[in-house]
Amino acid sequence: MLPQVEQIAARVMELRKILDIEAEQIAVDISVPVELYLEYENGVTDIPIGKLYLIANSLGVDPTVLLVGDSPRMVDYTIVRQHNGINVERFKGYKFTSLAYNYIGRDMEPMIVTLDPSDKTPALVAHKGQEFNYVLDGTIAVKIRDKEHILEKDDSIYFNPALPHGQRAVGDKPATFLTVINE
Repeated sequence: MLPQVEQIAARVMELRKILDIEAEQIAVDISVPVELYLEYENGVTDIPIGKLYLIANSLGVDPTVLLVGDSPRMVDYTIVRQHNGINVERFKGYKFTSLAYNYIGRDMEPMIVTLDPSDKTPALVAHKGQEFNYVLDGTIAVKIRDKEHILEKDDSIYFNPALPHGQRAVGDKPATFLTVINE
């Protein structure tokens, strides 16, 4: 496991215990078996980003608290200057950079995602809300259910993320895209 993944898992466990919430309750809230939730919490299994947001909701905190160990501070607006977002390395070659982490009560989660072409095709995920992807550089394949859509620079897709989906880099160079998720 990456050190940041272990730190996130430790924050989840610590906060759950401080709030005196049973692991079984969080597992129910995020729709996973308690055994899998405990694997998340113990750093055995990486927490998918969608589940991390559901855990934050269940704990009554902003996801930023779990991601970086600090609370957002801005109410009216927040600015993130070039390359100063909060980086979240979830898988080797698959990196999220949060662009609105410091805004209190945000309804959307804009992130820059970088995909490495050497990585295996990720497992399909599903979550609530709506999702928008805009390719900034390279080429990505967005798989929704059984259909794969190839997107190049300046292409975009808006979709229902309750459908199983995943993205991967196409070609031999990394791909970068903006995703905005509203859960």
